[in-house]
Amino acid sequence: MNVGFIGLGIMGKPMAKNLVNAGYSVAVYDINADAVAELVAAGAQARSSVADLAKSAQTIITMLPNSPQVEEVLLGDGGVSSHAASGTLVVDMSSIAPDVAIEVATALQKNGIRMIDAPVSGGEPKAIEGTLAIMVGGSRKDFDEAMPLFDVLGSSALLVGEIGSGNICKLANQMIVAVNIAALAEGLYLAEKAGANPENVFNAIKGGLAGSTVMNAKAPMMLENNYNPGFKIDLHIKDLNNALLTAQSCEMPVPLTATVMQFMQSVKQEGCGQSDHSALAKFYEKISGATLK
Repeated sequence: MNVGFIGLGIMGKPMAKNLVNAGYSVAVYDINADAVAELVAAGAQARSSVADLAKSAQTIITMLPNSPQVEEVLLGDGGVSSHAASGTLVVDMSSIAPDVAIEVATALQKNGIRMIDAPVSGGEPKAIEGTLAIMVGGSRKDFDEAMPLFDVLGSSALLVGEIGSGNICKLANQMIVAVNIAALAEGLYLAEKAGANPENVFNAIKGGLAGSTVMNAKAPMMLENNYNPGFKIDLHIKDLNNALLTAQSCEMPVPLTATVMQFMQSVKQEGCGQSDHSALAKFYEKISGATLK
């Protein structure tokens, strides 16, 4: 299978490398020449444009920042829609608005190009490990065709429903993760302010009902004041914005998401937009006047 991979950012680059290492013939394109060069060194082939890549790939994976970039790459001038062969499968693994995924898939279908939306969860560490959780919207046939690729990229892949369902699932995931990070930071700062050792509190509760993957991944970062990005505040803000817009469109109140969005915006204004989303703890550091020790 000839695989085209578009988007070699913090997530896409290790994902593309894993496909190369698994023995796939992978052609790559990105506006970042250094990222392309790194993939070529790993064994991929460079393409000079989206159009050039689309002409030769049987399956095209996109891993792009947001809805506008996906629309441009797949439907814009020189995009996949006008250069890929009929029957090509597009696997959009970006996190975008569900309604955009539906609109793009519908437009591609007019040219005989199939699409599934397959956003992921796990951040850079799991992208590197090849243990992402993959949430998919589309047909069973297309899902089954992409499954060998998902086996390389993730530890789990589930067909959630029709096209757009993958991104609905991802929005729910991002809402839950954001609220978990906020609750974790709030609890640890309460421990600090009330006179308990926050690291001991973390170790005491992580095996109980409050324990979670979020806690295990983010509490050590908060305790070490280490906010090197695995998943950036700016990207989480983007996802929560899509969640709020989707909630508005279906008249669903989401007060917790709206509140945590304000916390994240506050942290971004303090210059932490490129920090890991665990830097949400800095909101509590500011309002409490405390520092985790």
